[in-house]
Amino acid sequence: MERSTSCPDCFKPAKNKQSVFTRMAVVKALDKIKEEDFRKKFPCPPNSPKSFCSAVEIECAHGAVFVAGRYNKYSRNLPQTPWIIDGERKLESSVEELISSQLLTVFKAESFNFSSSGREDVDVRTLGNGRPFAVELVNPRRVQFTSRDIKELQQKINISSDKIQVRDLQLVTREAIGHMKEGEEVKTKTYSALVWTDKAIQKKDIEFLDDLKDLQINQKTPLRVLHRRPLAIRTRIIHTMETHYIDEHHFRLHLKTQAGTYIKEFVHGDFGRTKPNIGSLMDGTADILELDVESVDVDWPPALND
Repeated sequence: MERSTSCPDCFKPAKNKQSVFTRMAVVKALDKIKEEDFRKKFPCPPNSPKSFCSAVEIECAHGAVFVAGRYNKYSRNLPQTPWIIDGERKLESSVEELISSQLLTVFKAESFNFSSSGREDVDVRTLGNGRPFAVELVNPRRVQFTSRDIKELQQKINISSDKIQVRDLQLVTREAIGHMKEGEEVKTKTYSALVWTDKAIQKKDIEFLDDLKDLQINQKTPLRVLHRRPLAIRTRIIHTMETHYIDEHHFRLHLKTQAGTYIKEFVHGDFGRTKPNIGSLMDGTADILELDVESVDVDWPPALND
């Protein structure tokens, strides 16, 4: 193998991959290696073979097909992906499975890979125009679909569950999925949070939050995700806030934030790990009772006319 000398950075072992020679790794290596270096190791035209090879086994597989759309999540008891802890499943379904199981059946595919523009917690709803997602269907047996077929497939997904809804379902290219990932860290997201305060408040006590623009906060990795995220301090921007007074201990807070902001921690402070937070700004204690994603400002996939 010439991989160690040609492009050692391209072929690194990963615990979830059976081989280091994945499609993306090979594409990356071919892109990085200089043409003259490639020709040294692999002459063009290649040398004549000195022996014949015989086929032991031939397998045919169709190239992957990619489907994209946006999903809404209406349940506060539904994870985005299967929730498995210590080998034990915690909830019966997930957004990924409700969408992909239908696609798997119709495309007669072997397996799938689900990806999305960010993710929401199990107890958070995603409203508005929904969250962009893409599904890679591996080795599909059926690949010819009209736009009407895809529309019917979308309806089939939507009828199958009242916990999610899908819109703008469409066939896309592998390259197009890059647009979804490009927007993940740079775009904004809008949320609605139901906030509880320990001390009694009046409408005038929360109005100052409406005047705070582009508030910079520092967030140490939240305790709740520390088992899967590295310890770091991330600087994030709360672009705007809008308050709606409910009663002496509750108000609704609409926020427009930089993508990647931990909203729950911005409200309750996470034992001082997020500074400032709603509690510290109000000189008291605050907690979050409900959270909804109202918009994910990634303009992909293209909206379709119904």
